[in-house]
Amino acid sequence: MKLLQCYVDNIITTALMEDINYIDAAADNLIHADHRSSAYYVAKDTGVVCGIEVAKRVFDLAGGDVDFKILLQDGTKVNKGDIIAELEGSTLTLLKGERTALNLLQHMSGIATATNKCVELVKGTKAAVTDTRKTLPGLRALQKYAVTVGGGKNHRFNLSDAAMLKDNHIDAYGGITAAVNALREKIGHTVKIEVEVRTLDELREALDTKVEIIMLDNMSCDEMKEAVAIAGGRALLEASGNVTAENIRSVAETGVDIISLGALTHSVKCFDISMKIKK
Repeated sequence: MKLLQCYVDNIITTALMEDINYIDAAADNLIHADHRSSAYYVAKDTGVVCGIEVAKRVFDLAGGDVDFKILLQDGTKVNKGDIIAELEGSTLTLLKGERTALNLLQHMSGIATATNKCVELVKGTKAAVTDTRKTLPGLRALQKYAVTVGGGKNHRFNLSDAAMLKDNHIDAYGGITAAVNALREKIGHTVKIEVEVRTLDELREALDTKVEIIMLDNMSCDEMKEAVAIAGGRALLEASGNVTAENIRSVAETGVDIISLGALTHSVKCFDISMKIKK
């Protein structure tokens, strides 16, 4: 997965403008423009690196004149004390780009680390771990990229990617069958339909409409096992709601095809990385 550079640059520029505004009151009044320093990124925990190229780009846009040597690429599993990158160049640029680069790198690495943990927990089952649209405004593509680096897959990127009928769509329109039939008359042939169901009776109704994907919303593991048996492969089944690292293995063992977790992006813990300037 290759992120569009102008998209990444726009995020970085926005972040730098927010952080610096027009001057760095400390660095600009303390450090001479010709001063140079060496620095390095060090992991302070065990996890998966993600966003290192994004971090590198921050220093280009924060002033340039920094040689950023990547030692560990995205997707690399690291331990506490591992050196991720080495930097040498303008001290002013290093200081001005430090926080923005770390904010993005730590956040993306946190997502990749959390995703990888879930992927490892379901290994041996057929379940794929995916994200959701519960992302931070403006950061969706970075967050979804980080999920893939952790070994997960992406759910739809936005509302245009697929026609997903959730409980509010169904309740507002008047039922699963009516909503699916009305939708099929208008959408293009390339658009898939996914329906969220809350009960096994709703599952049976959704199956009768021959939709491609059915989301099992907040069902127990026993209910999901029964849902898998009822579906018999007629639609992809997605488990969603209240899935955690503690119960994801049990969910996967029900036989569902997909497990989606909003927590991978909306409330993930940042992975601890520091930038240290050498004295």
